[in-house]
Order: sequence, then C-alpha cells, then structure tokens
Amino acid sequence: MTRNLITPAQNTWCPGCGNFAIQHTLKDILAGLEKEGRSLDDVVMVTGIGCHAKIADYLNINSVYTLHGRTIPVATGIKLANPKLTVICCAGDGDAYAEGLDHLIFAAKRNIDLTMIVHNNRVYGLTTGQYTPTSPLGFKGKSTPAGTTEYPFNPLELMLASGATYIARGYTRKMPQLAQLIRQGIAHKGFAFIDVLQICASFFNMTEYYQSRVYDLDGHDTADFEKACAKSREWDYNLDAPIALGVFFERALPTFDDRYPSRDMSVGERTRRIRDLFEAAR
Repeated sequence: MTRNLITPAQNTWCPGCGNFAIQHTLKDILAGLEKEGRSLDDVVMVTGIGCHAKIADYLNINSVYTLHGRTIPVATGIKLANPKLTVICCAGDGDAYAEGLDHLIFAAKRNIDLTMIVHNNRVYGLTTGQYTPTSPLGFKGKSTPAGTTEYPFNPLELMLASGATYIARGYTRKMPQLAQLIRQGIAHKGFAFIDVLQICASFFNMTEYYQSRVYDLDGHDTADFEKACAKSREWDYNLDAPIALGVFFERALPTFDDRYPSRDMSVGERTRRIRDLFEAAR
C-alpha cells in the first residue's frame, strides 16, 4: 500500500513560505523512490532548529530533530551505524552556515554519503528577522536596524574548497528543476550539497530580486573544478550579477562510510584497517 507522505500535523509555516515548495518536492521524490520498490523505512531525515525543521513534522518518514547547527553530526552517526540507510539533512542558512559551519566543512571534507539540503532564506525567520551569514550587505533586521556592515559569504565556493563531491543550487520557485537537483543528490554516492534559494514571505521576500536574475546552467562542464569555481563566484559580492541554478560540480570519490572499518570486524581487524588507511593517506 502506498504511504501517505503528508502527516496530519498542523502546518504553521507562513503563507507563501518557500518551505512548502521544498516539502512537496521531497514528497514527490520519496513517492518516486517508493514506486521504484525502495522501502521508505530505509530513509531518515535529520533537521536542525529553525523554520525549516518543521518539515520533520510534516513528512511521514523517519526523522530526527537535532540541536541548532548539529544536523550533520547526528546524520553522520546514523549513516555510520547503518550505511544502508538513505540519510537526508535539512538545515537553514543560519543553522548550517553559522552554528553548524564546522560540521558542514568536515562532512564535505570526509565525503560522507549524505544529502544536505540548505533552506537558504538569508534570514533567521523563526526568531523573526535577524541577519545570517548569507544576508546581503546592508540588510536591515531586528539585530541590525541600521543595516549589516559585512558581506555574505559564498556557500558554493566554500563547499568546492572543502571537497564536496556534488554541489548544486536550486530555487523554490523552480520546483521541477529543484526536484531534479535533489533527486540527483540523493542518488549521488558521497556528500551532496544543494543550496536552495528559499523565499521568506514574512521577513525577507526576495521573489522579485531572484526572478529577475536566475538562469539555468546550460552546457556547463560539471567535471571541471576551475569552471565550477568561476561560476560559483559569478554571484558573490556583486548583488546585481546573474544567479546560476543547476549542478556546479560533481565527481566520484570513495566515501567516508565506505572507508570506515565495519562494525562486524574484530578489534584486531579494525585496528589494522585504520592503520592501513592512515598509511595510505600519507
């Protein structure tokens, strides 16, 4: 019997919130996995703290709420404990790029087989309007009434530098493309990172700004690291630049969980495996 993927929990997102687009994109992807014969009992969603995290209440799959910024450590533990699971992380831009930045970098560096979806609305929406690491220069919010005095950082460039093996950017008002990017990320063997430009209807509605600037990456060589870096920098400090959507970079590398010693090994075998891995890394 097909699972009802939307729970009866009351949805408290604001009308027009981009989280609805991400929720229903994931619902359709999960329904597709089920039609392919995959058990949704083998899928786990891990969320942080923020408006995005309510998605765990609204999707009828295994899920774990974590502390602020601690989505990835919990997801990593789940993946290492049972590598057969499909683990999807949802985090906000404050959750992933502020409190959880160190975990994000090391997950990319280790190439842990996770799919990281960042709901990037460029504002702390749950606490009603403070700036985040991706808020633009001059952003006026509750914590910066005169406007921020710092530039946003570039998540895609950061992930390229950190070693992520699948890097993409989507947009909540382009749901078919967003579905394709997330579906590819889930299928990718390794650390898949999707930065989603999400509309916050209440505290920082960027719809008009995005609609006039987004374009699709056509003909881009996703295996070319240098071109991916150049494309990631196109929309950076220049707020009037065009904003590319699509897959920026992808490559195949061994995953951390594949290299990690099996739980079924004896202590001696595990010790030898770890020693061999350290020797090979020298």
